[in-house]
Amino acid sequence: MNTTNKYVTNVMMTFVLLSVVGCSSMSARDKNTAIGAGVGGIAGAVLTGGSALGTVGGAAVGGVIGNQIGK
Repeated sequence: MNTTNKYVTNVMMTFVLLSVVGCSSMSARDKNTAIGAGVGGIAGAVLTGGSALGTVGGAAVGGVIGNQIGK
């Protein structure tokens, strides 16, 4: 993993952790959506070598999956 991938992964992990901490008043479905978007963004960044399009696409797909799981 090169330096760019490590940086993107660290930033996304920090974002996920901070967003989960700030979710105390959210419903379970909203939390699942946020977590899915964070995990999807990280996965998209890692799989595409830190590409912005891959990160955003992964976040979108992860958010949809998290939302559907939260039903």
